[in-house]
Amino acid sequence: MPNDHETTDEERADRVADLATSRGQRVAVAESLTAGRISSFLGRGEAASEWYRGAVVAYDEEVKFEVLDVTRGPVVTAACARQMADGVRRLLGADVALGITGVGGPGPQEDCPAGTVHLAVATEAGTRELHTCLPGDPGEVVAAATSLALDELARELTHPPERPTGG
Repeated sequence: MPNDHETTDEERADRVADLATSRGQRVAVAESLTAGRISSFLGRGEAASEWYRGAVVAYDEEVKFEVLDVTRGPVVTAACARQMADGVRRLLGADVALGITGVGGPGPQEDCPAGTVHLAVATEAGTRELHTCLPGDPGEVVAAATSLALDELARELTHPPERPTGG
């Protein structure tokens, strides 16, 4: 039987909120391509003040370089997304942090086509990345990138890295 219900970004954010709360994890994001859209969904999540540390909207490359300590150079790269995630995790004291950069369009940037998305999720255990190319006009790319980012945060919170035990 087909699923007649498409998950909304509000529902995705609620899932992140539930997971972060139940696991005692603090979440932060560094956004470029999505320009604060991810943060707006996370900030409305249940008990956000308990688990959501905040965001840095680093739309301008100088903000990436100066605030998030991204290495100067191209910013539509996996390395930039990783450094954004690592930087915001460190800056805001989060357990799980996401960095996202890319090209919304309508034209290319840094020889990358419109729809290019680089996303990274950082934890104490390390940083993983994802690269994709999303179809659509700039608004559709940003919306799809937001959904992808919320899903990736939920994925990370569902399968947190093993923590050493003992004392």
